[in-house]
Amino acid sequence: VLGMAGVLSGTDSKRIAQLPFLQNTDMKSEVIVQKSHMNGYEHALTNAGVTLIPVETSQEAENAINEKTAMMWFLNREAPAGKIKHEEWLAIAKKHSLPTMIDVAADVPPVENLWKYNDMGFDLVCISGGKAICGPQSTGILMGKKDLIAAARLNGPPHGGNIGRGMKVNKEEIIGMYVALDIYVKKDHNKEWKMWENRIEFINNAVKNITGVSTEIIVPPVANHTPSLEISWDSSKVKIPRDAFAEKLRKGSPSIEVVSWEKENSIRLTVFMLKPGQERIVAARIKEELLLASA
Repeated sequence: VLGMAGVLSGTDSKRIAQLPFLQNTDMKSEVIVQKSHMNGYEHALTNAGVTLIPVETSQEAENAINEKTAMMWFLNREAPAGKIKHEEWLAIAKKHSLPTMIDVAADVPPVENLWKYNDMGFDLVCISGGKAICGPQSTGILMGKKDLIAAARLNGPPHGGNIGRGMKVNKEEIIGMYVALDIYVKKDHNKEWKMWENRIEFINNAVKNITGVSTEIIVPPVANHTPSLEISWDSSKVKIPRDAFAEKLRKGSPSIEVVSWEKENSIRLTVFMLKPGQERIVAARIKEELLLASA
């Protein structure tokens, strides 16, 4: 929201006070986005008052650009699904002197992604302070061109009378974010990856030999790019619907959350947020519920 606000207002105090009400102003009001990138997260942009213009091809993007176009936005996790890839998206924006923003919220590891997209040419890069960085979940990082960052800062606390007044991050969270980022950049990422693999393998070994159960260790290509385990079952042998299985895990003690909306009779989980030893608890609970459903 603050990055979008900064693009719209610059450092003009009157424009800052006007947001998110763009009608009858001289501010630009449209943001171009690929249809495949519209999965809910784009509403952070519309909170600033803009209208989203969905496109699918590079020609549609070119045709959509007009005097009202404020920015071109890219959701990195959906990059594989979009027809316009990073470089072409940036080239179109540069051709028309438009600022660009990319959302890479859950896209570390690898650690290099912290600077990759700035180096690639995106003007603003947004990333979560939580997830694999392990900072406070309410924090985030906005990186980019100095003038746009300066404008974004004016749209939020400690300044009043702006769209970001209700989006305060307290000083303790800011320090926590800084410390978490410092630790994340300096840690041994290869060692951490191996630890995650070991945790996944432990859970896999606990359930893979249950009759009717199949497992696959995977790594998502972009967001939450960490070792993950997909557990599937033959419904004639493990007699429980996917959603009911997830609900049993959620309501158990301790509560365990898994991805349960991607495939029928299948769940997916990852382990990068677990504390040492918690993989044993997860393995035991999943095995318990699979065996109960197999009886």
